[in-house]
Amino acid sequence: MARPKVTVIGAGNVGASVAQRVAEGRLADVVLIDIVEGLPQGKALDLAEAAPVVGHDMTVTGTNDYADTAGSDIIVVTSGLARQPGMTRDDLLSKNMGIVRSVVQASTAVSPNAILIIVTNPLDAMCHVAMDASGFPAERVIGMAGVLDSARFRSFIAQELGVSVSSTHAFVLGGHGDTMVPLPRYSTAGGVPITELMSAERIDALVTRTRNGGAEVVALLKTGSAYYAPAASVAQMVDSILNDRNEILPCAVLLQGKYGVDGLFVGVPVKLGRRGVAEIVEIKLAPDEQAAFDKSAGSVRELVDAMARLAAG
Repeated sequence: MARPKVTVIGAGNVGASVAQRVAEGRLADVVLIDIVEGLPQGKALDLAEAAPVVGHDMTVTGTNDYADTAGSDIIVVTSGLARQPGMTRDDLLSKNMGIVRSVVQASTAVSPNAILIIVTNPLDAMCHVAMDASGFPAERVIGMAGVLDSARFRSFIAQELGVSVSSTHAFVLGGHGDTMVPLPRYSTAGGVPITELMSAERIDALVTRTRNGGAEVVALLKTGSAYYAPAASVAQMVDSILNDRNEILPCAVLLQGKYGVDGLFVGVPVKLGRRGVAEIVEIKLAPDEQAAFDKSAGSVRELVDAMARLAAG
């Protein structure tokens, strides 16, 4: 039986780290593709040469040709620009819309049955571009955001309480950005809600740190942004899909009425399996949580409206 195949578009830090996690996790053979000649080939060769030491037999291939990605089970889109000094949000939106549209069209043309995982920012908006460019049904277009945001929240909870990260569970909903909605009463350590284990002030501080998680890393690195945790988050999604685990993970998916939102990609808990999104899990939100979620969805709507203006203009 042929092994699963995962294509990673973009051989930068995030893409190369995803390729490493997927191959070394023995999840699938990996094709790393980029427009820069030599970059994906070099990184793939380096990863392949690590295989004997790590002890896996997955193949890692680097290419500039989408023909090599044909028949992929999953396509991970990491390509896009980071915001440069002096660049407006609309500039970034316009550039990344064009990049995501072209790479999704090229990759899905040769892998029509794949599942798309979108990592490029602004993430929720790029999911709309990817769905439109691919023509795929909603259950096969998924944004990676909530898994990363929840991982950050979990790491902060574990540090605060001095417990193993494996004892923690966290829920973060909404758009991927500073309007995200961490849910403390659904976040636990050893099954106990953190609202029982720490003060409201400490929880608020952790929530704020989670919202600013990406910016905190960027401020420290000064050049570039996070890639280890985003790559690990993608690998968890790939694992749940390829192995049909039906793990419940927070991901950006198209809401069509659930949580009071219609026609927008927003982060919510979903069951991820071999067909992609097997089910959207709707949890009851308190009025203040719903208000925060609505605000977050509103910020996604603004991005989608801005894209429509840019496309029309």
